Amino acid sequence: MIELLPFAWAGGVLLAAGALFWLVSLAKNDVSIVDSLWSLMFLLSAATYAFLSGAAGPRATLVLVLVGLWAVRLSAHITWRNRGQPEDYRYQQIRHNNEPGFRFKSLYIVFGLQAALAWVISAPLASAISAGGGLTWLDYAGVTLWAVGLFFEAVGDYQLARFKSQPDSAGRVMDRGLWRYTRHPNYFGDFTVWWGFYLLALPGGGWWTVFAPLLMSVLLLRVSGVSLLEKDIAGRRPAYADYVRRTNAFFPGPPRDLQGAD
Repeated sequence: MIELLPFAWAGGVLLAAGALFWLVSLAKNDVSIVDSLWSLMFLLSAATYAFLSGAAGPRATLVLVLVGLWAVRLSAHITWRNRGQPEDYRYQQIRHNNEPGFRFKSLYIVFGLQAALAWVISAPLASAISAGGGLTWLDYAGVTLWAVGLFFEAVGDYQLARFKSQPDSAGRVMDRGLWRYTRHPNYFGDFTVWWGFYLLALPGGGWWTVFAPLLMSVLLLRVSGVSLLEKDIAGRRPAYADYVRRTNAFFPGPPRDLQGAD
C-alpha cells in the first residue's frame, strides 16, 4: 500500500522542481528543457518516498537503484541530444497555440502538467518502496522486464544518435539495429521499464496502481510518443512510408518482406 504523507510530499517536491525549471525556461526562452526534467521527477519521487517512509529494505534499495539508473541515463541523453538546438518543434507549436501570455501559461501547461503526470505515474514506486519483506519472484521478474526495457531504450537511443551523426543521414530513414524490428525501440523500452516497475509494486499490495503503467502506455502510444512523432514524418522523409509498411510500429517483430508479398 501507499503511505499517503510521503506520496503527498512527493507531489509538492515535483511541483517545486517544475517551478524551478520554469524559471530557467524563462531565461532561456525554451520550455523544452522540461524533457530533461521528466525522468528526474521519478527519481525525486522515489527518493522522497524512501526518505519519508524510512524504508531501508532490499526492495526499496533495488527500486531506488533502478529508478536512478533509468532516470539519469535518459535525462543525460536528452540533455546531450538537445544541446545547442532551438526549442523543440512540439513546444514551438504549443507556444504558438497559447499566445499571448505563453511565458506565464507554460508554468501550468507544460511544467505543472508534467509534474502532475509524473506524480500519478510514480504510484507503483511508492508502493514498492514502502513494502516490507524479502524479494520474491515478482521482484526478479520486474528487474528482468526493466533490464529488457533499458536495453531497448538505451541501445535504440545510441543507434539513432550514431546514425544522425553521419553526414549522409539527412533525409534518410534509420532502419538498422533495433530500428529494423520496431520503429520506436526507445518508446518500447520505456513502456517495458514501467511495466517492470509495476511488477515490483505487486509484492507490497500495489496491484491497484496498474493505472500508472497503463497511463504511461497511452502517453507513449497515443499522446506524446508514437502518434505525435509520426504525425508528419512521412512528409519530411518520403522513404518513411516504405519503412512503415515493413516495420512494426511499437512491439518488436521481424521485418516484413515486401518483395515476397508481391
